[in-house]
Amino acid sequence: MYQKDFKYPDTKAYEFVVTRLKERGVELDQLAQLVYDTQKGFEAELTLAECQKDLNDVMHKRELLNNAMVMLELDRLTEENKVAQPLREIIENDSGVFGVDETLALQIANIYGTIGATNFGYFDRVKSGIIQKFDTSPEHVNTFIDDLLAAIVAATCGKIAHKYA
Repeated sequence: MYQKDFKYPDTKAYEFVVTRLKERGVELDQLAQLVYDTQKGFEAELTLAECQKDLNDVMHKRELLNNAMVMLELDRLTEENKVAQPLREIIENDSGVFGVDETLALQIANIYGTIGATNFGYFDRVKSGIIQKFDTSPEHVNTFIDDLLAAIVAATCGKIAHKYA
């Protein structure tokens, strides 16, 4: 139901995403380090502190927050058997023909245009750093979180590329 006076809960959404990432073992500094390691070859003046600031800016985008909340909740609800079959089985097995995880992630990466999308493709394929941990860990349902992390890093790399263009 549409409520004309609804105010988007920016701070609560950001805190939700950061808290859920921390609960899963992800610190934003790990993502900033991956951004720095990826971009330092392109921009000699780039610093880790700059990557941390840009990552923080990206993390506050509503487009990211909306998709991130949905992605994190779908992994959690699937793991708790609160998603109906056959969807639960598809998500649990990270079925290659599912593609919804990549679609939601691409919406985040596309915040910074084509470069964000191509960066996402790279990170989704290579699975660098902490992204690899979630892609290969059998401990939890990680169908969405690995793509979410790739998208966050890709979008931040895109922001940096736009800044130095």
